[in-house]
Amino acid sequence: MEDQNQKDKDSFLHPRGRYYGQFKPKNLVFNANLQQFAQKIGYITSLETSGKISPSDAYNQIKVLWKQLKRSKKQLGIGNEPPSEPESPDVT
Repeated sequence: MEDQNQKDKDSFLHPRGRYYGQFKPKNLVFNANLQQFAQKIGYITSLETSGKISPSDAYNQIKVLWKQLKRSKKQLGIGNEPPSEPESPDVT
């Protein structure tokens, strides 16, 4: 019972959406990083809106997260290759 409660809390605090893009391990990793980035941005903006952190502190935290996401994208090589053409079915 306690395990189910923990799973419910985890899925509420850290929701994960499905990945619908081209299936490659690096794309899945970047998608997870992007979802984590979005989740943290939500927390930071909520804290700033409620007055718990200053706007400049929120800006600096978001800037750090953005740099981490950009570094992740570069390290994974996302966006470096030209987009692949979708395969067209053979018409006979």
